[in-house]
Amino acid sequence: MMDARPVNVGLGSAPAQRGVKRQRDWSDKPTPKSGFCEHGRRRSRCKECGGSAICEHGRQRAQCKECGGSAICEHGRQRSHCKECGGASICEHGRRRSQCKECGGSQICEHGRHRSQCKECGGSQICEHGRRRSVCKECGGSEICEHGRQRAQCKECGGASICEHGRVRSRCKECGGASVCEHGRQRRYCKECGGASICEHGRQRAQCKQCGGSAICEHGRQRSHCKECGGASVCEHGRRRSQCKECGGSQICEHGRHRSQCKDCGGSAICKHGRRRSVCKDCGGSAICEHGRQRSRCKECHGSSVPIGSWVF
Repeated sequence: MMDARPVNVGLGSAPAQRGVKRQRDWSDKPTPKSGFCEHGRRRSRCKECGGSAICEHGRQRAQCKECGGSAICEHGRQRSHCKECGGASICEHGRRRSQCKECGGSQICEHGRHRSQCKECGGSQICEHGRRRSVCKECGGSEICEHGRQRAQCKECGGASICEHGRVRSRCKECGGASVCEHGRQRRYCKECGGASICEHGRQRAQCKQCGGSAICEHGRQRSHCKECGGASVCEHGRRRSQCKECGGSQICEHGRHRSQCKDCGGSAICKHGRRRSVCKDCGGSAICEHGRQRSRCKECHGSSVPIGSWVF
């Protein structure tokens, strides 16, 4: 028969009691925090401590493309985040699981936004100016280049998000950008697709006065286009920068006209009859009223260009 006498366990001399958790002696073993440095990080992953897992480029070696890190897949992405590789962090909706609203991702807050980027939650990535710290010019954000733009979207810097056509790749129709819907518009701004940025009034939420859009200033105009607010899109000549000839605005063509309205450039606002589409009767232009005139000049429609005394009632 087996000896039924109690057996001493560990370093103590007291017999082990049934139902009592055994106490271990950590005196000769590393403490649970021994792998962490004075900066509160794992020593091997700390740049300041010159951790063994940090490469010469200042990144974690396993996640460094230049070093050919083990966590980088053949598509140049982190393997766990790569859709084509079926990464472990990708959910059934094709998004990162932690950032997926439908999956109830851990990084999604109660307002349906990324917690770190939510103003109401006081997200860690929100700066004192109410913007994402990394893209805030005033804070000198890490993603802002020397030209004052987001580095990834800057043509002069050869940004990674710029395609061969000189556009942001995700918004380029020719490249089949991920943000372009089947109607040829940016998906979030498409009414037919029920875009996330479209409000109940059928306008872009940020630019809707009735919704109190964030882009609407106290004067009832788009903040970036408001002269009184010193809007970012207003140049030193008091015009929209993109439409200013003296500033060489991006919407001004080589003929000195608005590119979209230039016949020689085949502008998008020019119809097949050689007229501005909005004022073309044959095309049923949006500026043509039911009487076949330009709405703003029609007396019967009480056009904005017609003196009140000339209105027909």
